[in-house]
Amino acid sequence: MSDALRADDLSADVRAALRRQIVTLADSKRILGLRYSDWLLGAPSIETGIAASSMAQDEWGHARLLYAMLKDFGEDPSAAEHERSRQEYANVSVLDESFSDWAGFVMAMTVVDGALALALEGLAEGRYEPARSRIPKMLGEEEFHRDMGLAWLRTLGGGAQEARDRLRQAGDWALPRTLAWLAPDDERYGLLVDAGLAASPETLLGRFRDRYGPTMTSIDVEVPEPAAQGWDPARGRSAGAPDEEVVSRARGDLNRALMVD
Repeated sequence: MSDALRADDLSADVRAALRRQIVTLADSKRILGLRYSDWLLGAPSIETGIAASSMAQDEWGHARLLYAMLKDFGEDPSAAEHERSRQEYANVSVLDESFSDWAGFVMAMTVVDGALALALEGLAEGRYEPARSRIPKMLGEEEFHRDMGLAWLRTLGGGAQEARDRLRQAGDWALPRTLAWLAPDDERYGLLVDAGLAASPETLLGRFRDRYGPTMTSIDVEVPEPAAQGWDPARGRSAGAPDEEVVSRARGDLNRALMVD
């Protein structure tokens, strides 16, 4: 494609912004995969637990593909995967802690996973060649996550009052900060939009509302305006960091110590 770009074609500031976007996507997918895996045995049914395991594997595979894009920036991806502290992780902030219950799992499966898919979609539509070539396969695998998330939203939203209450609480937890990440009021992200490398925040937020808003409305969950909690422009996420336990697992600390990779 004549308008396709690689990292070396970009100015230093745009290049840095693109690298940040790739890392935040990769970190989010790696930790989301771990959060999914925690529910293999805690899901409401064996079949749902198997689905959680499958989604965890998808997210882990997507993270590896995204980290591998750092080679285009002249970097060894293994450093990003295995050598950073928790304060350097750039994942969506709602993944910093584990899901409190199944309603939290379902809301994350819809809101966080859905936002990640939309961000990937916006990147794949841009001029960055590695995103154009690698992301479409990821998006195909994400369709199952979206369908399952929406189905569980309808199930819980149409169930007992306690289930509906927990779902609304999970929405209050997940939606504002996730949407702030998806549609950031952020100068560095604006560089990507201006360079034709990513979809605009307005476009992404509109797609989220179109794709998930009707189901949210049907279960009395409001899709609010984005609300970041102390935006960190260096990492492209709200302030804070994931817990040490999940970062240790994400880095593979135990396996690295045992010389297993």
